[in-house]
Amino acid sequence: FFGHPRGLQTLFFTEMWERFSYYGMRALLIGYMTATLAAGGLGFDTKKAGLIYGLYTSSVYFLPVIGGWLADNVLGARRAVFIGGVVIMCGHIALAFASVSTFFIGLVLVAIGTGFLKSNISTMVGGLYGEKDARRDAGFSIFYMGINLGGFIAPIICGQLRQGAGWHYAFGAAAVGMGAGLIQYRLGAGKLSRVGSPPVRQEIAGKQKGLLSPAYTIVIIALLAVVAYLVYLQGIAWLMPLLIAVALVAVVLIGLDAKLTSQEWTRMGLIFILFFFSSIFFMAFEQAGSSLNLFARDLTNNSIAGKGFAYENYQAVNSLFIVGFAPVFAALWIKLGQRQPSESVKFAFGLLFAGLGFLVMTYASSLTGGGARVSPFYLVLFYLLATFGELCLSPVGLSSMTKLAPRQMVGLMMGVWFLSISLGNFFAGIIGGEFEAKSEVLVGLFSKVAAVTIIAAIALFALSPFFKRLMLSGEQAER
Repeated sequence: FFGHPRGLQTLFFTEMWERFSYYGMRALLIGYMTATLAAGGLGFDTKKAGLIYGLYTSSVYFLPVIGGWLADNVLGARRAVFIGGVVIMCGHIALAFASVSTFFIGLVLVAIGTGFLKSNISTMVGGLYGEKDARRDAGFSIFYMGINLGGFIAPIICGQLRQGAGWHYAFGAAAVGMGAGLIQYRLGAGKLSRVGSPPVRQEIAGKQKGLLSPAYTIVIIALLAVVAYLVYLQGIAWLMPLLIAVALVAVVLIGLDAKLTSQEWTRMGLIFILFFFSSIFFMAFEQAGSSLNLFARDLTNNSIAGKGFAYENYQAVNSLFIVGFAPVFAALWIKLGQRQPSESVKFAFGLLFAGLGFLVMTYASSLTGGGARVSPFYLVLFYLLATFGELCLSPVGLSSMTKLAPRQMVGLMMGVWFLSISLGNFFAGIIGGEFEAKSEVLVGLFSKVAAVTIIAAIALFALSPFFKRLMLSGEQAER
């Protein structure tokens, strides 16, 4: 498969269909919540819709911490991925019914299913390669191309279905996509050999002590259920960042329980540095599904050569650019070999590109006085810059987690990577809730996002030598 292990093909197409289901639904979500009841929507105001959007997308990336732990200690990655896919499909089926109750049930099921699937399928990609295999970053870039192939197709199909048949037929298409992913996964299971197989039971028994005992696990799950109730039903939104902070502390305690070596703790420290800057990037990048989706609906001229199109279609632009440019970035990293930039430098470039994208949107917003609609060019340019940023940061982040994580905590640490995306998504939803179709409001909103990301990029460029020294010291300790 492009010079990579055969199992990458199975994981590529499985994740492509899972992302079809997710991005199709995400393209619809904030529009459905803010559409009037007469238009078939839920009639929520923008602030409430942004909060729900942030809580949902944050949960989608929070729960892989739990899913990663269960795969590491009980299920194995292969089984966890299949279970997650089934639950996700059930969630999209629930969203296909027109009621507020099934809407929230669907969101919860998709979030839980993604918790099982998301981190574990990425861990399985890492398991296809040796630790020093030069193809690793390129393999993750190809895998990331599969993610975005699904992300490209989904908004187009779901947007057209929403226009032609209604919201719930569009949500139903996402369920069909996940079903296709499950079929692909089962048919290609033989290519995965022992990658992601369930752990040996004797090894599990040895691990389940202290913080990993069944009693502690039951207590933790019960507390999570209570917190989820408070967050979703009582609207205590800011418990989500607190919950993420508690999860990070729990990861450190589990590391203490596992008696990690000093070299492993050094690598854990590097993961937490990447966590912080990744959260900032995704706070900006995930505006795509909230504020930028509303900008596309309310302030963009959605037509080409006089032919109109669904505003959800903009959600496909980023994925189209990923499909086009992922092979270029993969080839670039391979060609540079040992001369390629370090992980922290790649992250800094990712933040810089995101900041430049929001400078473009700041200028576009200045042209919308009096509700004027701007050219699609501005959103397309934003997504091009955001794509460059994503390719510098996201597949490299996935690869870094599998490379830096202690062997006995790979699934859990992949979950930590998704925690950074969870935190970024939460703030993306909060910021999206501040959207108003007014030029002065959006200029202020987008310029602040641009400033934060560019300052973070400059700071990370400055910290890169320190980051590199930590990496070298960790490798020397290992030898």
